[in-house]
Amino acid sequence: MNETYPLKCPAGLHQGPEEAVCLIPLDWVGNFGIRPGLYEINGASVVPGGVNFTLSSHGAIACELLLFNRKSPEPFAVIPFPEHYRIGDVYSMIVFGLDIQEFEYAYRLDGPYEPEKGLVFDRSNYILDPYAKAVTGQSEWGSHLPGERAHQYKARVVRNNFDWGDCKQPLIPMKDTIIYELHVRGFTKHASSGVKNPGTFAGLMEKIPYLKELGVNTVELMPVFEFDEMNGCREMDGRLLLDYWGYNPVCFFAPNTSYTAQVEYNQEGMELKRLIKELNDNGIEVILDVVFNHTAEGNEKGPFFSFKGIDNNIYYMLTPDGHYYNFSGCGNTINCNHPVVRQLILDCLRYWLSITGWTASASIWPPFWGAARTARP
Repeated sequence: MNETYPLKCPAGLHQGPEEAVCLIPLDWVGNFGIRPGLYEINGASVVPGGVNFTLSSHGAIACELLLFNRKSPEPFAVIPFPEHYRIGDVYSMIVFGLDIQEFEYAYRLDGPYEPEKGLVFDRSNYILDPYAKAVTGQSEWGSHLPGERAHQYKARVVRNNFDWGDCKQPLIPMKDTIIYELHVRGFTKHASSGVKNPGTFAGLMEKIPYLKELGVNTVELMPVFEFDEMNGCREMDGRLLLDYWGYNPVCFFAPNTSYTAQVEYNQEGMELKRLIKELNDNGIEVILDVVFNHTAEGNEKGPFFSFKGIDNNIYYMLTPDGHYYNFSGCGNTINCNHPVVRQLILDCLRYWLSITGWTASASIWPPFWGAARTARP
């Protein structure tokens, strides 16, 4: 007999009060009960009894969900999205019986390989969910997990249960703003910082009294979204040079896991939120420096881990013969003219708003490269 799982629908969704809708598996793939998912909710999210997975691709002809044990390079399960689970360009599926603490996930998409048209589908690649809230594989600065292929990213489902309490927005007038721009790792990594957790969000939290002594009332954080410091690493004069600054994003929705003092399995972002709350409680606002004009996938010679394998000719600006326009100077240029891409960027900003209560300032400069000011309602 199929188990049923109650899913509460908000009041007004069906022109009536809040009501519970029971979910049951409608199909089976091996031992996994599945059913069509919640098509308007991108990424992976917990639902009663399981997890909802939603991914959009215009050019793909098939999509598979890959489930991994934690830190394992090979999937323990491959669950194809049934053809009738695709509506338009959207694949969506609820998989029942999953515990988010026990797995990591990625996708595998199949489709045409016609580089001259910008189509470069490759089923041998694991594809990172562009809406992933946590990225695995590089929690330790300057290294990848043993056994992992370079740029083989996987995602985790994140539990959002941070308590903001009565945290309030400092509401500092712009004319009175005194901004200290800093790099999260660089600000406290040296022993002279005197912190217990150097190079982390927690380490920065320890320096709040110092910032207040300086008279700072606004901190601007250089990119804190997930990036790969090993991308393009090289040795010069006996020193290993990494991509230090973070202006090469891997995932817009995920905080950088190498900036945390402790690994936050399925709680990624908690240390960053504690930092934001502590800064706000001390009268200090926060501005996030964000990058939406290119990604770490680079050009034709760059890695292949997310947008290239989903819809390369939609997410990137391409020449008529399928090469990458490099207006960013970083190998590729995000195609912000396309409604799908604009929607992703807006969804990203809304995600940080909904999770943290932050509000974005008007200082988002074309092509979506600028700063987002954080605030509490």
